[in-house]
Amino acid sequence: MDAAREFMNPYYKLTAQRANHRCEYCKAPEVVFNFPFEVEHIIPLSRQGANNEANLALACRSCNLRKGIRVSGIASDSNTEVRFFNPREDNWSEHFQVDVESGKILGTTPVGKVTVEYLEMNSPAQVAARQLWISLNLFP
Repeated sequence: MDAAREFMNPYYKLTAQRANHRCEYCKAPEVVFNFPFEVEHIIPLSRQGANNEANLALACRSCNLRKGIRVSGIASDSNTEVRFFNPREDNWSEHFQVDVESGKILGTTPVGKVTVEYLEMNSPAQVAARQLWISLNLFP
Protein backbone atom coordinates (compact mmCIF):
# COMPACT_ATOMS: atom_id res chain seq x y z
CA MET A 1 0.00 0.00 0.00
CA ASP A 2 2.83 2.47 0.78
CA ALA A 3 4.26 1.88 -2.70
CA ALA A 4 0.92 2.83 -4.24
CA ARG A 5 0.76 6.00 -2.12
CA GLU A 6 4.29 6.98 -3.13
CA PHE A 7 3.41 6.37 -6.77
CA MET A 8 0.50 8.80 -6.39
CA ASN A 9 2.78 11.39 -4.80
CA PRO A 10 6.47 10.79 -4.16
CA TYR A 11 6.30 13.17 -1.16
CA TYR A 12 3.46 11.27 0.55
CA LYS A 13 5.56 9.12 2.89
CA LEU A 14 7.69 11.98 4.21
CA THR A 15 4.75 14.38 4.48
CA ALA A 16 2.48 11.84 6.22
CA GLN A 17 5.16 10.82 8.72
CA ARG A 18 6.01 14.43 9.51
CA ALA A 19 2.29 15.12 10.11
CA ASN A 20 1.87 11.98 12.22
CA HIS A 21 -0.79 10.90 9.69
CA ARG A 22 -3.11 13.78 10.63
CA CYS A 23 -4.47 16.63 8.58
CA GLU A 24 -2.16 19.51 9.36
CA TYR A 25 -5.07 21.95 9.31
CA CYS A 26 -7.97 20.32 11.21
CA LYS A 27 -5.96 17.46 12.82
CA ALA A 28 -8.32 14.76 11.49
CA PRO A 29 -6.75 11.32 11.98
CA GLU A 30 -5.96 9.65 8.64
CA VAL A 31 -6.48 6.18 10.16
CA VAL A 32 -10.29 6.54 10.15
CA PHE A 33 -10.52 7.22 6.41
CA ASN A 34 -10.45 4.51 3.78
CA PHE A 35 -7.94 6.39 1.60
CA PRO A 36 -4.73 8.34 2.19
CA PHE A 37 -4.83 12.06 2.82
CA GLU A 38 -3.58 14.45 0.17
CA VAL A 39 -0.22 16.15 -0.08
CA GLU A 40 -1.10 19.77 -0.70
CA HIS A 41 0.91 22.85 -1.57
CA ILE A 42 0.68 25.40 1.25
CA ILE A 43 1.41 28.12 -1.29
CA PRO A 44 -0.12 26.76 -4.51
CA LEU A 45 2.07 26.30 -7.56
CA SER A 46 -0.25 28.71 -9.38
CA ARG A 47 0.86 31.38 -6.88
CA GLN A 48 4.56 30.64 -7.39
CA GLY A 49 4.74 28.15 -4.51
CA ALA A 50 7.58 25.64 -4.63
CA ASN A 51 7.21 21.93 -5.22
CA ASN A 52 9.39 20.93 -2.28
CA GLU A 53 9.09 19.55 1.24
CA ALA A 54 9.01 23.00 2.84
CA ASN A 55 5.82 23.89 0.94
CA LEU A 56 3.92 20.65 1.43
CA ALA A 57 1.38 19.64 4.05
CA LEU A 58 -0.81 16.61 4.65
CA ALA A 59 -4.46 17.61 4.29
CA CYS A 60 -7.75 15.79 4.52
CA ARG A 61 -9.94 16.08 1.46
CA SER A 62 -12.26 18.56 3.16
CA CYS A 63 -9.54 21.03 4.14
CA ASN A 64 -7.72 20.67 0.84
CA LEU A 65 -10.83 21.30 -1.27
CA ARG A 66 -11.94 24.27 0.80
CA LYS A 67 -8.48 25.82 0.85
CA GLY A 68 -8.06 25.43 -2.90
CA ILE A 69 -5.60 27.96 -4.27
CA ARG A 70 -6.24 30.49 -1.50
CA VAL A 71 -3.59 31.53 0.99
CA SER A 72 -5.64 34.10 2.93
CA GLY A 73 -9.13 35.32 3.66
CA ILE A 74 -11.02 38.37 4.88
CA ALA A 75 -11.49 38.40 8.66
CA SER A 76 -15.18 38.92 9.40
CA ASP A 77 -14.50 40.92 12.57
CA SER A 78 -12.02 43.42 11.06
CA ASN A 79 -12.68 43.23 7.30
CA THR A 80 -8.93 42.85 6.74
CA GLU A 81 -7.05 40.22 4.79
CA VAL A 82 -5.40 37.61 7.02
CA ARG A 83 -3.18 34.77 5.89
CA PHE A 84 -4.12 31.16 6.54
CA PHE A 85 -2.34 28.93 9.02
CA ASN A 86 0.95 27.64 7.58
CA PRO A 87 1.86 24.19 8.96
CA ARG A 88 5.55 24.67 8.15
CA GLU A 89 5.89 28.03 9.89
CA ASP A 90 3.17 28.12 12.56
CA ASN A 91 2.54 26.15 15.74
CA TRP A 92 -1.00 24.69 15.65
CA SER A 93 -1.66 25.14 19.38
CA GLU A 94 -0.80 28.84 19.17
CA HIS A 95 -3.63 29.45 16.68
CA PHE A 96 -6.26 26.84 17.60
CA GLN A 97 -7.79 25.02 20.52
CA VAL A 98 -10.30 22.19 20.64
CA ASP A 99 -13.50 22.37 22.64
CA VAL A 100 -13.80 18.69 23.50
CA GLU A 101 -17.38 19.16 24.73
CA SER A 102 -18.71 20.53 21.45
CA GLY A 103 -16.13 19.02 19.09
CA LYS A 104 -15.40 22.43 17.60
CA ILE A 105 -12.01 23.86 16.69
CA LEU A 106 -11.69 27.44 17.89
CA GLY A 107 -9.39 29.96 16.29
CA THR A 108 -7.50 31.84 19.01
CA THR A 109 -5.71 34.30 16.72
CA PRO A 110 -6.75 36.12 13.53
CA VAL A 111 -4.83 33.47 11.54
CA GLY A 112 -6.66 30.67 13.35
CA LYS A 113 -10.08 32.32 13.04
CA VAL A 114 -9.76 32.93 9.30
CA THR A 115 -8.46 29.40 8.72
CA VAL A 116 -11.33 27.83 10.70
CA GLU A 117 -13.88 29.95 8.83
CA TYR A 118 -12.60 29.45 5.27
CA LEU A 119 -11.78 25.75 5.66
CA GLU A 120 -15.19 25.29 7.34
CA MET A 121 -13.59 23.24 10.10
CA ASN A 122 -16.79 23.36 12.14
CA SER A 123 -19.26 22.25 9.49
CA PRO A 124 -21.90 19.90 10.93
CA ALA A 125 -20.23 16.87 9.33
CA GLN A 126 -16.79 17.85 10.63
CA VAL A 127 -18.06 18.43 14.17
CA ALA A 128 -20.00 15.14 14.22
CA ALA A 129 -16.95 13.23 13.03
CA ARG A 130 -14.70 15.01 15.53
CA GLN A 131 -17.07 14.17 18.40
CA LEU A 132 -16.86 10.51 17.41
CA TRP A 133 -13.06 10.65 17.18
CA ILE A 134 -12.92 12.28 20.62
CA SER A 135 -15.08 9.50 22.10
CA LEU A 136 -12.76 6.90 20.52
CA ASN A 137 -9.64 8.69 21.86
CA LEU A 138 -8.44 9.38 18.31
CA PHE A 139 -8.63 13.16 18.67
CA PRO A 140 -7.00 15.47 19.58
